Amino acid sequence: MTLNLCVLTPNRIVWDSEVKEIILSTNSGQIGVLPNHAPIATAVDIGNNEITILVNDAEKGSDIDPQEAQQALEIAEANLRKAEGKRQTIEANLALRRARTRVEAISAIS
Repeated sequence: MTLNLCVLTPNRIVWDSEVKEIILSTNSGQIGVLPNHAPIATAVDIGNNEITILVNDAEKGSDIDPQEAQQALEIAEANLRKAEGKRQTIEANLALRRARTRVEAISAIS
């Protein structure tokens, strides 16, 4: 049994395909979503074995340049070290999380 997963950004459909399982990172840790799952979070719409994820931006791991991703990670780490004030620290942490996720995505498909 499968689920239909659709990942949408404001500009395009990044992914629209059948999957056996979806693993999502949440504030309380990772959750796995299987076909016929029970309601677990208000952010996940339950029904018809379909999940649509609306995001501001997304990219496929296969589209990520490994060297560029590693450079972005190093820059993000440096920016966090030199961040001053709450706003810069928050922005630097967000950039670091994105950079780490991109590097992890490359590792997962390699």
